[in-house]
Formats: sequence, structure tokens, C-alpha cells
Amino acid sequence: MMVFLLTSVSGSASWQERIYDAYINGRMDRWKMIIDDMEQQKQQNSGFLAALVNYQYGYIAWCIGEGKTAEAREYLRLADDNLAWIEKHSSTEASLVHSYKSAFYGFRIGLSRLRAPVLGPRSVSHARQAMELEPGNPFGYIQYGNSQYYMPSIFGGSKQTAIEYYQKAQAVMEQNPGHIKNDWNYLNLLTLIAQAFQESGNFQEAEMYYLKILETEPRFLWVKNELYPAFLKTKGNE
Repeated sequence: MMVFLLTSVSGSASWQERIYDAYINGRMDRWKMIIDDMEQQKQQNSGFLAALVNYQYGYIAWCIGEGKTAEAREYLRLADDNLAWIEKHSSTEASLVHSYKSAFYGFRIGLSRLRAPVLGPRSVSHARQAMELEPGNPFGYIQYGNSQYYMPSIFGGSKQTAIEYYQKAQAVMEQNPGHIKNDWNYLNLLTLIAQAFQESGNFQEAEMYYLKILETEPRFLWVKNELYPAFLKTKGNE
């Protein structure tokens, strides 16, 4: 998640802190309750809806990973509606809109691999437009990185290219240290990079990122209890 307008919304800091707490503790049940509450209390302004779309984005990705396809489709529908409002009423958020359109096409591919030949190029196109419109928007780099990460190499995908764009996003985020405090998007990005390095066989860089994550947030249970111990076991077997 990457969206730095979240804390500008009245009350959004509490939403952000609650989402962050749910993320580091692996409590996606709480995450769902938060976005359901936000949907019920929805405010018709781009800041609030950008925050909500960001959190819905994270929940959809989790649902797809867990095989909860019906739930993923329902929250994708809600996120689409919220994004459409932002696109219609806020011309200054064009890069952000393209970023999420790229992500949502990626989700649809995750829900139906047969649609990849049609939806894949659309996802890449929106990611490129996001980067061109606003180089300071890290989410555009992340989505382009995702397109490269998940695209089979036979079709041009590249883990190395994905890492390069993830690190571009990291560099943008870290220009504003205050903005990444209690931001689930930042921890998620570092985790993506660690996993990409690990899958590429670059264990030295992977470990550096795992340690950076735990230094940034020692309470992050997914990395602390699952990913990093599994990495150490894999590294020990090499």
C-alpha cells in the first residue's frame, strides 16, 4: 500500500493506525471490520475515499491469496465504485487513479488467469501512465513492479526488473520518513522486495531486507514468525 494523502483526512490517522495494527498482527478480521465501518461512514471527498480504496486494495489482495474469490470480487466492486468517484471529482489524483486501475486489472487476472492476455497489457499501461504523470507517486512503481513480478518470463516478466521498480518506490517513500511511520504500505513493500530477492536466489540482499523490516517494526508477526524463520531454514539448506 504508498498513498501519502491519508493523514490529511479528518480522522484518517485513527483509521491508518488501526489498519497498521491489524496488519502487523495478522488480524485480517479486524482489517475487514475497519473497511466495513469506513464504507458505512463514507465521506464524499477524495482524501477519505483514497484511504478507503487503499485499505480495500490490501484486503482484496489478501482474499485472493487465501482463495476467498467471492469476497475478493465483492470488495473489488466496492473499491471500483470508490475509485470511480475519485476519478470523476478529483482531477489532481490522476496518477493515483491509474495506479489503482493497474492494481485492479492485476486482481482480475488473479481471479481468472485466462484473462491475462487481455488484462495484463491494460495493467501495465495504467502503471506506466501513473509513473509518467507523477514520478513522486510510489504506487505507480509498485504496480509496474508487480506486473513484472507476476508475469511469466516467457511473456517478458522479470523478477530483477520488479525489484528495480520496487526499490524506486522505496526511495520515494523514504524521502519523507514521517509519512511512512505506521504505514502498512511501506512494510508491505519491504516484504515484497525481500521475497523477490529470496526467490531470485540473492540471499544476502533478502536477509538485509528482512532485518530492515524487523528493525523498522519488530512486532511484525508475519515476518518475525513465518517469513524470516522460513528464509533462514532455506538459506541453511543451500
